[in-house]
Amino acid sequence: MLYREAGDFKSSYSSDNQTFPIRGDRYAYWAALGFAFLVVPFLLNDYWANSVIIPLLIYVIAALGLNILIGYCGQLSLGTGAFMAVGAYATFKLTMAFPEMNLYIVFILSGLITAGVGVLFGLPSLKIKGFYLAVATLAAQFFLIWMFTRVGWFFNHSPTGQIAMPERSVFGVVVSGAAASSVAVYMTCLVFVVFMAWLARNLTRGTVGRTWMSIRDMDIAAEIIGVNPLIAKLTAFAVSSFFVGVAGALMFGVYLGAAEASEVFGINKSFLVLFMVIIGGLGSILGSFLGAAFLVALPILLKLLLVDTLGWPADLARHLEIMVIGALIIVVLIVEPHGMAALWRTIKDKLRLWPFPH
Repeated sequence: MLYREAGDFKSSYSSDNQTFPIRGDRYAYWAALGFAFLVVPFLLNDYWANSVIIPLLIYVIAALGLNILIGYCGQLSLGTGAFMAVGAYATFKLTMAFPEMNLYIVFILSGLITAGVGVLFGLPSLKIKGFYLAVATLAAQFFLIWMFTRVGWFFNHSPTGQIAMPERSVFGVVVSGAAASSVAVYMTCLVFVVFMAWLARNLTRGTVGRTWMSIRDMDIAAEIIGVNPLIAKLTAFAVSSFFVGVAGALMFGVYLGAAEASEVFGINKSFLVLFMVIIGGLGSILGSFLGAAFLVALPILLKLLLVDTLGWPADLARHLEIMVIGALIIVVLIVEPHGMAALWRTIKDKLRLWPFPH
């Protein structure tokens, strides 16, 4: 009886068209934000922060970016890992060149640099699409990773080939380096997640988002009615790469602290983010959150169950973990091909009509 629209009147177009038109959804949204900002920092410990929560927040940003490209614009990409590497290496070079620059600005600039690279590798989308575009972005994945591991300028000719993040502070609080606390890293990632989710939601609901969706649904018809496919596709690649670049900057800058391109940002990273988008739901902001939570939290829970509780060998548990996750992915896609976000929408529709039949 709590989740109802009765008495929730709209007196203007803007109130009817807001992100959460139902009062219960708005309350839940503000409660979740309040819990994340005001409660979680006091409950956080290093294990859960470094194993689950911080990587979850970073992957949410990457999934949001890839969802804009695939889910909203219909342009398939397999180069997410490489674009995350661009953001990471841009952060490294910017912090070395401008040590006094605010780290948040460095992350934003890294995203903008990645956006430029994304536009460059998005040019083939003007002539090819579908599987052929996926192969073109896969070529970007291999080329960029090769460049970051072979060209010494990117890693300052380090003998190990790794890049390391120096200690940096934001408003007097250390957020990167060995001295950074889990709470500081968590709050940094949370601020970027909230900002990026707000940005993605407003972009996809506006004129730009409608342009992307028209290209996704039928590009020829969209061009006939006046949509410029060049601008639509390249803006999708730019915005998507910006999100992914910020995710890579955060992963290197405040989470890992050190990285080597082929190990951290390889092809497995691209497939992982792609699976998050597919499982969560294409063309859904909420789906990016759900898909990232599914593929980040589930392996940790399985490890706790199999290794810590049942005492299984770690290598056997790891193989079984991969099998279970793969099976669950298949089950989710069979039960609901549109992802977990569509399941959530179905549950909400039933709640709105309960106890009456659907």
